[in-house]
Amino acid sequence: MNINFAEIPNHQNLFLDYLYEFENVSSFYFYNFRKKDQYSDIFRKIFERENPNRSLLKKIILEQYSCFENLSNKTSRNLEILDDKKTLFVITGQQLGIFGGPLYTFYKIITAIKLSSLLNERYDDYYFVPLFWMESDDHDFEEVNSINVLNDSNNLISIFYKEINQEEELRESVGTIVFDEAINNVYSKLESELRNTEFKSKLLEKLKSIYTVGKTFKQAFRDLLFDFFDKYGLIIFDPQDARVKNLLKPIFFNEIKNFREHTQKLVSVSAALEERYHAQVKIKPVNLFYTLDNNRYSIEPDENFFKLKRKRKQFTFEEILSEIENHPERFSPNVLLRPITQDYLFNTAFYIAGPSEISYFAQVNSLYEFFNLVPPIIYPRASATILEKHLTNFIEKYNLDIKDIFFGEEHLKYKVFKVLSEINIDDVFNESNKKIEIVFDDIKQELFRIDKTLSDSVNKYKERVSHLLNDLQNKSKKLQETKFETVIKQLKKLSNLLYPNQNLQEREINFIYFYNKYGPEIIDRIFEEINIQDFEHKIILL
Repeated sequence: MNINFAEIPNHQNLFLDYLYEFENVSSFYFYNFRKKDQYSDIFRKIFERENPNRSLLKKIILEQYSCFENLSNKTSRNLEILDDKKTLFVITGQQLGIFGGPLYTFYKIITAIKLSSLLNERYDDYYFVPLFWMESDDHDFEEVNSINVLNDSNNLISIFYKEINQEEELRESVGTIVFDEAINNVYSKLESELRNTEFKSKLLEKLKSIYTVGKTFKQAFRDLLFDFFDKYGLIIFDPQDARVKNLLKPIFFNEIKNFREHTQKLVSVSAALEERYHAQVKIKPVNLFYTLDNNRYSIEPDENFFKLKRKRKQFTFEEILSEIENHPERFSPNVLLRPITQDYLFNTAFYIAGPSEISYFAQVNSLYEFFNLVPPIIYPRASATILEKHLTNFIEKYNLDIKDIFFGEEHLKYKVFKVLSEINIDDVFNESNKKIEIVFDDIKQELFRIDKTLSDSVNKYKERVSHLLNDLQNKSKKLQETKFETVIKQLKKLSNLLYPNQNLQEREINFIYFYNKYGPEIIDRIFEEINIQDFEHKIILL
């Protein structure tokens, strides 16, 4: 079963038009991803670009893979053809969320793998390789520090690696953060909260072998992805590598030398977006960060200098160019420049993007001309909600539609109570309020004929009656909920699993919950169920 994204709350119009009404957004994007007849011309342009990075990139990636043993045949072949001129890449990426982060990280990867496979079947002139770009430089620790799962009582809980002091500003790149003994507290929490199943002990054993004391976030994240997706040939790339930063010096130089022109263009495009949609990313004067004392700071121009935001450190123009030349590893791109670095290094045919990324590519696309690069096709990632059989039975029993889930728990109660109860409390009181409104309006008109002050006091009495009626309505609803307590608990479970925190399951729940219930085959099951050409939200039935 598929659901159109327009029927799910909280999707931005820019994303919806990109999917379903492309002509409305065509001025912000290079290609319509649905027009497959244009793919060959795009591939040819990407193929013809001179890329001096191939051989060095292959060497770097092979060394990044030197820690792995027993590579799959697909991975070995993809590593072998990295420097082939005919190789084009299908890239996706994500922050280094602990234990993989929300489910959509896996959906992005699955989309990249399946699209690569599909393209390899259809185009004999090229090789298509799925590549995952680890966001190792990112410093948003809060974003990667926790996971959400359902516990044994079907309550949604967050499990944190570290407690964060909200007053403390964390600026260290996540990729270099080393796990300490606190990771063992995470395992203790999982041990106590997860339901006991036949798969639990092996799941925890697997996690403990990957996320260990002494490993960095990026090492553990990479090992997790390798464990699940090596057999499909996924290449996992770490752009934080100092040798990669050395290759990116031309991009860094260009940004520093021409930041005014770049910013002017970005501001212009963002203003046009704001008139019709929204600008996803706030524009900064310079699209680069600089790492000082293991902390990452935004670079800002200041008259004749470049300074670090919230630091006293500053550089002259000549000094910052010298820093790029001699210490490129200290620089990293922001969200708008990152795609440029990606497509400078690799001949990228497709970038697999979620809704927010699709939105910010409307801004990013304006930068490609400044770097003389051919932009990739932006391809929407797969999107899914996993629906278990016992929940399906509950939905059918109370005449619910799966779309009802996306309108929140109160909406579900309203629909279910309509089936269970002879009366609907909200309907009864809404109708009563309308009648009371009419009665008091009539009284007001009659009293006005006697004395205007009497007429004016009617509103106060009406407010008192409305307040009393509202109290009675709330008491009635509480009594009704008590009467249907078992059903309420089932509704809570339904919401926690299918629409946790008033958000899509894929954006909140970690894979651990499903792996613990259904075992390692769950990843393969999801892989098989996902259709990357639907461009709608899929309901996966288990």
